[in-house]
Amino acid sequence: MKKRDIILTTISIVALGLFLIYANSNFNPYQIRILNLCAIYVVLGLSMNLINGFTGLFSLGHAGFMAVGAYTTALLTMSETAKQRTFFLEPMISPLDKITLPFFVALLIGGLLAAFVALLIGAPTLRLKGDYLAIATLGFSEIIRIIFTNTQNITNGALGLKSIPNTTNLWWTYGTMVVTIMVMAALINSSFGKAFKAIREDEIAAESMGINLFKHKVMSFAIGAFFAGIGGGLLGNLLGAINPAMFRFVLTFNILLIIVLGGMGSITGTVISAFVVTSGLEYLRILDESINLGFIQIQGITGLRMVVFSALLMIVVIFFRNGLMGTNEFSWDKLFNLLKRRPFSKKGVGQ
Repeated sequence: MKKRDIILTTISIVALGLFLIYANSNFNPYQIRILNLCAIYVVLGLSMNLINGFTGLFSLGHAGFMAVGAYTTALLTMSETAKQRTFFLEPMISPLDKITLPFFVALLIGGLLAAFVALLIGAPTLRLKGDYLAIATLGFSEIIRIIFTNTQNITNGALGLKSIPNTTNLWWTYGTMVVTIMVMAALINSSFGKAFKAIREDEIAAESMGINLFKHKVMSFAIGAFFAGIGGGLLGNLLGAINPAMFRFVLTFNILLIIVLGGMGSITGTVISAFVVTSGLEYLRILDESINLGFIQIQGITGLRMVVFSALLMIVVIFFRNGLMGTNEFSWDKLFNLLKRRPFSKKGVGQ
């Protein structure tokens, strides 16, 4: 990386930090919640894009990995008193009922446990391709959710967990987002990233070049699951309460929507799309409520928000078939080249 690019990137990170200081002081809790969700969905989108976009694996098991991370982080950060108050139907197993760890340690363990589960799932499923892999990973995700629903003395079953410490804030979410972007960019630009892309383009050609397909697929799957677990942990400690019903297929679909809209195989597109989708859905809530224009009052229609949002998505997909960014990435060189462009001179081409 050029010295100029390092300086500009550092300035951008400092500017982000200043913005977070301003937001913490001047934004209301609702606005801060939206900002937190945007950053969390960037982490989740990048983790899924690594598997689906860069490696070309059609996986639909992300909600399951998020559940592992969310439950692990929540259980390890809850106080002993909170656990006793939450597990009133059946006592929590020992020694988990007495363990309370710092948030960072619990978050890391949640990510590692999600990666371990991905290794267990990946061994039998990653030899499948296409729709078969999607169905298999979706099935395992549902199995994880059902297990969490029926393990009363570990996850509190269908009642879920409450009194989870609200540790997640703007610094945690945006700090994790920046680290995730940096790790993903370094990984994609490494020899492993080139192997992932080769597998995506043509598995037979990649294998003939000496790339171990199964090894690299499992690696991509586990790394993506790790960051999905991290995102799930951040989400659980942001909301303060979780239950198995949160981690249905719809959650995976929302993340898939982000990476398709931004561009399969684009880190920049995922970041932009995560902010657009998350904030856009909230700003369109006005369509579900009554609008008073002073001289006339327009009655809101329940569900109109999703209709308009879906129509906008259809327009974007029609005109940007590869997503907003395709496989392109942001770079300072591209930005400066764009700014240096000048319109044609008045003399015309033939003069």
